[in-house]
Amino acid sequence: MGRLIQETAPDGDITRYRYDNPHSDLPCATEDATGSRKTMTWSRYGQLLSFTDCSGYVTRYDHDRFGQMTAVHREEGLSQYRAYDSRGQLIAVKDTQGHETRYEYNAAGDLTTVIAPDGSRNGTQYDAWGKAICTTQGGLTRSMEYDAAGRVIRLTSENGSHTTFRYDVLDRLIQETGFDGRTQRYHHDLTGKLIRSEDEGLVTHWYYDEADRLTHRTVKGETAEQWQYDERGWLTDISHISEGHRVAVHYGYDSKGRLASEHLTVHHPQTNELLWQA
Repeated sequence: MGRLIQETAPDGDITRYRYDNPHSDLPCATEDATGSRKTMTWSRYGQLLSFTDCSGYVTRYDHDRFGQMTAVHREEGLSQYRAYDSRGQLIAVKDTQGHETRYEYNAAGDLTTVIAPDGSRNGTQYDAWGKAICTTQGGLTRSMEYDAAGRVIRLTSENGSHTTFRYDVLDRLIQETGFDGRTQRYHHDLTGKLIRSEDEGLVTHWYYDEADRLTHRTVKGETAEQWQYDERGWLTDISHISEGHRVAVHYGYDSKGRLASEHLTVHHPQTNELLWQA
């Protein structure tokens, strides 16, 4: 069935997964490198019913007939509850102290209001197409404007400042002007890949291989970041310069292409001397 039975962390620690049903991909237990064991029980529909941690502490879960979680019961007698409306939308959450947060929706099912236990309200307004046009949090309001294609063209922050956006005919962002007047521009090739950006004189270029995979990025003509792939096209290395040192993350895969290992190294940029690894 291709079930996960063992996972090895970058530091070599192994976590094992156990199953009590040959037809289920849901584990009944996990065991880490220290021998600590955690167990789970599931309903016939794949809902988590209980979780026992390595200390023997048990947490139980209740669900309604639609499979939605309605309660979490902790061993010390503390419980959290959730309520849903007839459409399956979450309308209330009560924490272990009995404090309740409520949720309201419009006819389209969009979340419009969150009412905190103290009665404070955070809300969102939508246009006829279901796009958020105004959000209010803590008494502060932020608004959004869209063009005929449904793209955000203007954001107005809580203090009244504006950020504007421009797009090309292919819906690609080509310019962003912030509230401080700073403008960033973006350039794409014929296939839509980002190849150049300009930020107040700071020019960044992106480069790709023949398979359209990103290979490196330069800033002011200097290589800032690199990506490497193996013959199967799987990403094997990502490296960048940080505080004068070359930092790289190396990835290993099993025969099915699943990530099997992750290794971090730090090298001296001139001598390539290994300074640190994990």
